[in-house]
Amino acid sequence: MIQRVYEQALKSDASDVYVATDDDRIAEVVRGFTSNIVMTSSSHETGTDRIYEAAIAAGLSGSDIVVNVQGDEPLMPPEAINQVATAIDESVEMSTLREPIRSREEVFDPNVVKVVVDDQDIALYFSRAPIPWSRESFSETGDTLPVTMSWYRHLGIYAYTMRMLEQYVAWPAGELEQTECLEQLRVIANGKAIRVLLSSNEIPPGIDVPEDVQRVVTVMLGEVQ
Repeated sequence: MIQRVYEQALKSDASDVYVATDDDRIAEVVRGFTSNIVMTSSSHETGTDRIYEAAIAAGLSGSDIVVNVQGDEPLMPPEAINQVATAIDESVEMSTLREPIRSREEVFDPNVVKVVVDDQDIALYFSRAPIPWSRESFSETGDTLPVTMSWYRHLGIYAYTMRMLEQYVAWPAGELEQTECLEQLRVIANGKAIRVLLSSNEIPPGIDVPEDVQRVVTVMLGEVQ
């Protein structure tokens, strides 16, 4: 799985691709296909903390852009990596992606992170709860979503400048982040903007539970046929 994520990232416009881990077992596997590995501390509380340590080790600083692709996303399109990287500019130093939610079941699933944005695609809030809440419709629509409103799933890929990462790791985890268990809420709580673009490519779900493995393998086999 890790090798597939790495190979997908190599297809992007990234100048370098590294695997960051604190696990010797993962490191042993990774050394079988690349020397671009950064061993990080096992005490990090968030993936963002780990990414910052790895980026420092890679010699990045200032306005350099770092994209975090999680190791359980073997179907991540390289176009998505490019999209979040190019979404960063002088006014917004962190970006991520979203896609429409099609089912009521997903809206009410706490494992599906929802995001609400303003008219400039800047995040207003991320939540495991069903946001926005349709006061007039949710009790009446049964298994369908109201057609007058859109809901969006947050996709777990991030881009940051090194400046943003440096600030992030200096901020303490706040009440919102700890309540929702969503690390991106630390950025909003500290008054910084996150651009959340509508993904230009469909991004299949990653591997969260063992049952997901066969689904991903089926997709990958279809790609090579």
